[in-house]
Amino acid sequence: MAPPIALPETFARAVTGLRSAAPRPEITLEEVGAPQRLAPYAFALSAAVLRDGDEVATGRLILLHDPVGHEAWQGTLRLVTYVTAELEVDLAADPLLPGVGWTWLTDALDAHDARHRAIGGTVTQTMSTRFGDLAGPPTAGDIEIRASWTPVNDDLTPHLLGWCALLASTAGLPPPGVTALSDR
Repeated sequence: MAPPIALPETFARAVTGLRSAAPRPEITLEEVGAPQRLAPYAFALSAAVLRDGDEVATGRLILLHDPVGHEAWQGTLRLVTYVTAELEVDLAADPLLPGVGWTWLTDALDAHDARHRAIGGTVTQTMSTRFGDLAGPPTAGDIEIRASWTPVNDDLTPHLLGWCALLASTAGLPPPGVTALSDR
């Protein structure tokens, strides 16, 4: 049996921070396999957001670590995310949706004091119309948020909490402690 490989301290602390945060009850996190070719060290989580027992949003958060760093990253750690949710058709067709979706990310990170730099990404809205034998509603809409950013330190607990807030916003969940009027 080969001896365990020692992980860099920065990466180990970052993973501990991601594992230690507890999301709100509607969000289920699971450790999944991380891409192996993007950086020497990687860790990944997947998320599912449930509302009334239905999955309404999903996401993936990947931590990359390269001890020598990357100029584009402006550091040695990088967080990469993909979040998607089905939306009501009217909302998915709103031309302001991409800007709002991006604000969900940046506001969530700021609200949890998840300090970062070199943030970038895309927000995509799609409309699908079904025909023929495909069951389901005739028109559906989706939002997809892809982004990456560099945390300024290796305590990633605030980043995970911010990411969970992004998932909740994308899924249309009310803020914690607030009951939606339709839930009464």
